[in-house]
Parts: sequence; C-alpha cells; structure tokens
Amino acid sequence: MSEERIAVLARRVLAGEELSREEGAELAGLGPEDLPYLFAWASRIRVRYCGSKVRCCSIIAAKVGGCSEDCAFCSQSAHFRTPTRGITIVETDRVLAASRSAAENGADSFCIVNSGYGPRDSEIERLAGTFGQIRREGRVRACASLGVLTEEQARRLAELGVQRYNHNLQTSRRFFPNIITTHGYDERLATIRAAKMAGLSLCSGALFGMGETWEDRIDLALELRRLDVDVVPINFLHPIPGTPLQDAAPLPPMTCLHVIAVYRFLLPRSEIKIAGGREVNLRDLQSWIFLAGANSFLIGNYLTTCGRAPEQDLQMVRDLGLELDGQHVPPQPAVAAHA
Repeated sequence: MSEERIAVLARRVLAGEELSREEGAELAGLGPEDLPYLFAWASRIRVRYCGSKVRCCSIIAAKVGGCSEDCAFCSQSAHFRTPTRGITIVETDRVLAASRSAAENGADSFCIVNSGYGPRDSEIERLAGTFGQIRREGRVRACASLGVLTEEQARRLAELGVQRYNHNLQTSRRFFPNIITTHGYDERLATIRAAKMAGLSLCSGALFGMGETWEDRIDLALELRRLDVDVVPINFLHPIPGTPLQDAAPLPPMTCLHVIAVYRFLLPRSEIKIAGGREVNLRDLQSWIFLAGANSFLIGNYLTTCGRAPEQDLQMVRDLGLELDGQHVPPQPAVAAHA
C-alpha cells in the first residue's frame, strides 16, 4: 500500500466515515516501511476524535485466584499450577486506599476486579459500601470487572454507584474456543449488553499475542465497533508460568504499535487504552503508543503482574509534552438503591 492510499483512508476516517473489513485488512497488511505513515495518520485521528490530552486509569485485584474458568493466559485459573494459589480477598480499607492513590497518580478511573466466572449477589453487596464511598469522594470514576453478569446484577451495580463495567471479549469469536472452553463468546456478549441496558459505560477489549491472526484482530475490532464500547483496553500477552501460553513469544514492539494504529483507524471515537503486557512487549517503545493512536494507558500494577512505577509513566507523559485529561471526576451521589 502506498503512502497516498493510507492518506486516502485516513482522510475518510477524519471525515466521519467507517472503514470496511477489507480496508482494515489493507492496513493490517502494511509492511515495515509504511508504518511511520500509518502512525502519523493514526495520531491525527486520535487528536481529531479524542483531543490532544491523554488519560490513565488504575485497577486493583480485590478477589484473587481460585477461578473456575480455564482462560489459557490467566494465572488465576484453578485449572493450572501457577504462582497464584488459593483465593485472596483484599480488605475494603486497602481497596479505598488504592483508589485514592490512583487519583493522586492522575487516574480518572479506578476498577475493582474480582476473579471468577461471575459474582454472587452477596459478593456485589459486599462491595456496596466501597463503590459508594469511591463515588461520594468523586476523585475517580468507580468501575468494576466482576465477570459474567445478569441484567439484575448490572442494574444493581449501577444503583451502587458503578459508572463503567469492564468485560473483555479478548479475541474473535473464531479464535475464542482455542483460549477458553469453560464458557462461550455469547455469554460475554450478553454481559456487555446487560451492562449497557443498565446505563453503565462500556469497557471491552483484547489480549493480543495468543496466536491469533490479523483476521481475528480485525473481526474483534469490528465487533467492538458494533457494540459501541466507550473504552477499548488493549493488552499484550505476558506469559505466566504454568499456563498453556507460558512459552508464547512476546509480540515484536512494532507489531504491537501496528495493532494499535489499525484499531485507531477502525475505532476512531473510542478511548484506546494500553494495559497489561506493555512493558514486556513494547519495552523501549512504550512512549510510541500515543503516536500509534492510543489515548489512554493503565498506570501502576496489573492483576497478578507488576507494572512500572507510576512516576516513570508520568514522566513519560511530560517528556512527550502531553497532559493528563479528566483527572478529577466531579462528586455525584449514587442512584438511590431500591428498598
């Protein structure tokens, strides 16, 4: 593909048009010599639809380990012998302290993540006070990632003050059974629809580097576009000892950036957040994520792996001449719960 063809597709996106599957495949097929042009246009698309500032969020694993599901990448699955053993529940005070630390580091959102297929109603109620307190303090957006939800559970989370729900599709429908066999793709889609019906902002994305093809990556991007998700977290595999993917090779940094850029072309209005595995896969090119079209990143630690120090990421943002956006969320009371 020539530089002129990349420019034609980019200008159509900038004019508000959606690219087709075939055009996404054209961008995916670019060679190394064309990537600088792709990145430059992806950056322009980012600024056009998301502004010149960038965002960050933070997460905490509030319930760790003992998961019944067999996600081939996950250290928390009870199916595999990994460094994560048993079940650990983090106390409320530690969760709230982490939310305040996230705000101090510039995060605009804080997500409480529980392992497992989905929450019991009692687990949601145990978190009620925590979600309410985060929402009342108003320093960060209250988010949750608890697994598969029913419609009633999604509505209850909204009542408790949760503003955004994360539930990653991870990969295409075609490739999904190669990674997860204990539940189906449609169960994940149903959860996203339930969250949307409850009025929650949607956060759903991908894990790349599991052996998927570019066709799988494009299929997933188009699925996320159809679902109209607000935030698309992009994770890159960090192989965990004991999991089926423990020997997978990290994706080359330029491949990671290529993926980010194609996603920006296909999902121009979404917040594209670079999350787990960026240190392992991108290495010295982490700061290039914004050039490639991302406008958000996860700061601090991940679920069972460590990120780099927040000070390093904040310095990266300053060194690029960028500013953080949406650091403080205005206080807003949670919707009153039903009697």
